[in-house]
Parts: sequence; structure tokens; C-alpha cells
Amino acid sequence: MQIKQNSVVHIHYTLTNDAGEVVDSSVGKEPLMYMQGHQNIIPGLENALLGKSVGEQLKVSIEPEDAYGVRNDDAIQQVPREAFANVPDLAVGMQLHGNSPQGPISVVVMAIAEDVVTVDANHPLAGQRLHFDVTVDAVRDATESELSHGHAHAGDGHHH
Repeated sequence: MQIKQNSVVHIHYTLTNDAGEVVDSSVGKEPLMYMQGHQNIIPGLENALLGKSVGEQLKVSIEPEDAYGVRNDDAIQQVPREAFANVPDLAVGMQLHGNSPQGPISVVVMAIAEDVVTVDANHPLAGQRLHFDVTVDAVRDATESELSHGHAHAGDGHHH
């Protein structure tokens, strides 16, 4: 069966950056499961997998625009230090999760001054070309429940 719109797909992958360093991998773990055409994975990888079949392997390089986007300087902001009063051991490099008017947000602490904290809300992989080595492990049609939710469900039901 070929991957098409609304297919539930299981893939094994290794993701490397331009320097050849492994950023993420499913090797030795459960495969990544997603539903084709529902923006469950980055667009460049989803487009590259369309039409592939079980057992196929591919190597694909994806530009930032089709991955996590280009870096946005406006996503680096200075926030009053008192906004972090309830964060114990605040440190540079720490990843924090919170809410913004646009919804959930993750930021990385870039710098800490006496009265201000500089945070970066860019995705950690924004601005990077990503290199995937992928093997298609399984392909099936989505169930009605999966289609109504817009994402694949694990074999034992629906988890959010």
C-alpha cells in the first residue's frame, strides 16, 4: 500500500543536521506514527513520503521553510525578571513552557540580567536544514475516529 492522503504511516527515522550530528532518531524505539496530509509532521518530510510504500527507504534534505521555519528575530524577547519569580534555579539554556495570547509556547532562556530575562521562542531547529534517513515501516487507511480527530491513534485507543 502506498502512502496517500489520510494514510496512517509508521516510519523509522534518523534526523541529522548539516554537521552530520544526530539530532533525533526512532531507531531502537517505537516508530513514529502520523496521519498523512494532516500536518502531524513537518511539511517537507510529509511531501517526501507521499507515494512511498512499506519497506522503502529514502534520504531527504529539507530546507528550513519546509521544516520549522526560518529564525525570527522577533521571537527573541526581554521579559521582566519578576515574571520568573516562581521558577526555581532559573538558568541560561533552560527550556520553559507557558501560555501566550496565541496559545501554548516554549522558550529557551538566553540571558539573565538583574531585572530582565532574554528568551527565545524560536523552535530549536528553526533556521536549520534537516537531513532525514527514513524507512517506511507500515501504512494503513485511517479509521473514522482518526479522520474526525485529524491524527493517528495508537493500537489500544485514543490518547491525548
